[in-house]
Amino acid sequence: MACGGSMSAPVCLIENDEKGKLCVKKQAKDILDGIKEPVVVVSVVGLYRTGKSYIMNRLAGQQSGFALGSTIESKTKGIWMWCVPHPTKKGHTLVLLDTEGLGDVEKGDEKHDTWIFCLAVLLSSTLVYNSLGTIDNMALEKLHYVTELTENIRVKAEVSRDEDQSADFMRVFPSFVWAVRDFTLELKKGDDQITSDEYLESALKLKTGSSAQTERFNLPRRCLRHFFAVRKCFVFPRPASTQNMWRMEQLTEEELDSEFLEQAKTFCRYIYDNAEPKIVSGGRTITGTALGNLAEVYIEAIRSGKVPCLENAVVSLAKIQNVRAVEQALESYRNELFSMAQLPMDPEDLSSIHTVAEKKATEVFITMSFNDNDQIYQQELMGKIHNEYQDMCQQNHEASLMQCEEVLREVFDTLEKGISDGLYLKAGGYRQYRDKLAQLTNEYRARTQSQIMCEEVLSMHLKAKEDVGNMILQADQSLSAAEQEKEVQRLKNEILEQRQRGLEEQNRLQEQAFQDMQRTHDEHVNQIIQQMEREHERVRRDNERVLEAKLKEKETLLQQGFQKEAARMQSEIDSLKADMNKEETSQPSTTSKVLDVVGTAATLFLPGFIPKVAGFGLSLLSKLF
Repeated sequence: MACGGSMSAPVCLIENDEKGKLCVKKQAKDILDGIKEPVVVVSVVGLYRTGKSYIMNRLAGQQSGFALGSTIESKTKGIWMWCVPHPTKKGHTLVLLDTEGLGDVEKGDEKHDTWIFCLAVLLSSTLVYNSLGTIDNMALEKLHYVTELTENIRVKAEVSRDEDQSADFMRVFPSFVWAVRDFTLELKKGDDQITSDEYLESALKLKTGSSAQTERFNLPRRCLRHFFAVRKCFVFPRPASTQNMWRMEQLTEEELDSEFLEQAKTFCRYIYDNAEPKIVSGGRTITGTALGNLAEVYIEAIRSGKVPCLENAVVSLAKIQNVRAVEQALESYRNELFSMAQLPMDPEDLSSIHTVAEKKATEVFITMSFNDNDQIYQQELMGKIHNEYQDMCQQNHEASLMQCEEVLREVFDTLEKGISDGLYLKAGGYRQYRDKLAQLTNEYRARTQSQIMCEEVLSMHLKAKEDVGNMILQADQSLSAAEQEKEVQRLKNEILEQRQRGLEEQNRLQEQAFQDMQRTHDEHVNQIIQQMEREHERVRRDNERVLEAKLKEKETLLQQGFQKEAARMQSEIDSLKADMNKEETSQPSTTSKVLDVVGTAATLFLPGFIPKVAGFGLSLLSKLF
């Protein structure tokens, strides 16, 4: 499944098992396993009964799907998933995650809510926070989960005590969208109209002072400003009358408030156009398959009582993904090769099929593989493809051998009968035998000229008939001793010439093998470099996004009188710039290292390649001389 075309409705991705622990549902994991393309993951979080599910249905392009509920109960349990083809990004799947409503007092499990919120942050590329009314201090206090992110999520496995992690969080955290529902205020500041984004930033303004109350006020605001580089706000009026709210799924667009409807369309357009594909540390875009594995890695950490660590998750994900990448790339290669190859065939045609199959297999591997920084798994794939191709070439040789032997038996059948009947054991019989042999040899070559084993098989046959020819020659009393001696030498020369033809044929096969290996090397190098360039560009963009956010934050702090915090922010900016310069400088050396590794791998495979393929024919010749 390339995308969620078969998903007519959402399925549960994460829920509590019978022991009350979070787990990933197999049905959802299987769906994600089938998505081989990049995923744009949009999660919605918020207090229960705030209409989260409705806006997710709008994003899916549907009136219903995620359960809305019409009572005061929290309808959604755990995290539900709906995969649909992305409306504007070709070759991408939009994965919508609707989370269990936070703050349901009947659950009585605050830690459960915290983990649901953390998982939404960890799995999504855009996080939508849904709330009712206004963005005031009460609304921000209810978003206390954001203040606990640093306690419940680690970016790096090891962090020094005084190390600033905000840039690390900014790089990997999703963009943040605050959707304010049932908004009834005017967007004004004093007498001036303001945008919804300005409304959000105004609500996130810090207070000066150092009292406990001020710190409590500033904490959620500071966390939102420090963790989420991209922030956006939408305000929605009430969608319908109170009596119609309970049947939202049944309402037609004509029955909805026109202003609400227009804002919902604007919201969806923004998400479609601006929500990025999901990435992890290092700028690596992930597929649906990787997203499913990532969810399991995080859930396993939570179940074992550990704090989910993005760096460790990437290591675990790399092992899972790379093993799968090798398996599926090899399966792709085999399917392509076996479906196209009709043995026996010309080695150049087989080589062309191999080239196409390997290119597709490499693309599969590059798409699925993950942080294979030392190209260990890519070398493994190169070796396995190399062995598969060797085996196919040998099968091609054997098929050609069998076909040539069959043609040879048919062509030389009349000569064999003449020899058995003693037809050539007479005066003048040798010339008759020699002419017949030459005629049949030409006929055999005409019928097998496209077969790669034709010269070796003919060499074997002529060598085997050397004694028969000498016997007929000696029995021919019409030839003088000198003529007989001359014919013996001519017969030996013909056999040697035939042997040379066989060797030249093998040389051509060896040259083909070298060309195949060179193409293999070039293809792997090109794919790696392209992938590295894409990842490097993504890392650069993420760094610039973080840098821009920090520069903006510094200016805001200066304007609001937070001189010390602005100075600390400048220190973070300087550190980030130094890291960016270091990454730019190290890029050429990293590329050079990759080329060396793949180049070494290619030369390791090559010596073993020639004897197995070309040596198959040479082993036949060795029996003759």
